[in-house]
Amino acid sequence: MQERSGVVTMGGNPVTLTGTEVKIGDSAPDVEVLGNDLSPVKLSSYKGKVCVISVVPSLDTPVCDMQTRKFNEAAGNLGENVAMLTISMDLPFAQARWCGAAGVDKVVTLSDHRDAAFGEAYGLLIKELRLLARAIFVVDPGGTVRYFQLVKEIGEEPNYDDALEAVKKLV
Repeated sequence: MQERSGVVTMGGNPVTLTGTEVKIGDSAPDVEVLGNDLSPVKLSSYKGKVCVISVVPSLDTPVCDMQTRKFNEAAGNLGENVAMLTISMDLPFAQARWCGAAGVDKVVTLSDHRDAAFGEAYGLLIKELRLLARAIFVVDPGGTVRYFQLVKEIGEEPNYDDALEAVKKLV
């Protein structure tokens, strides 16, 4: 398994990312994660749509909360051909609880807690914490990664405007 040290920090301290780094132009790895009802969900089930994959360490933290709410708000203006996903290591029950409390209804939350298959396939699994690094992928309807943003300091917000501009170019 590949390891990359010092690519991102958490609280200013370098952490190690494990897994295969995904780059723009790559086919988006098709992995299985869990839906809020514990059902298996393959990322390929979103093929045919522009897919935004917002990756957060935990919905129960302020920046992850804000990131997911902002993408939920944006999803309402992007149309039916865009799937807005948030993937974290949170348990599916916690994701469902958080969505209900936050009123998030346009973002699909998916859990990588069981196998860390997403984190490893996308090179975002933080070795020291078994959490996911903060990132955004935009995947075209054919399954090719067209945009990627890795947030260098996990406690900071991503550049939403850049990500949403990449989505609008594909819609």
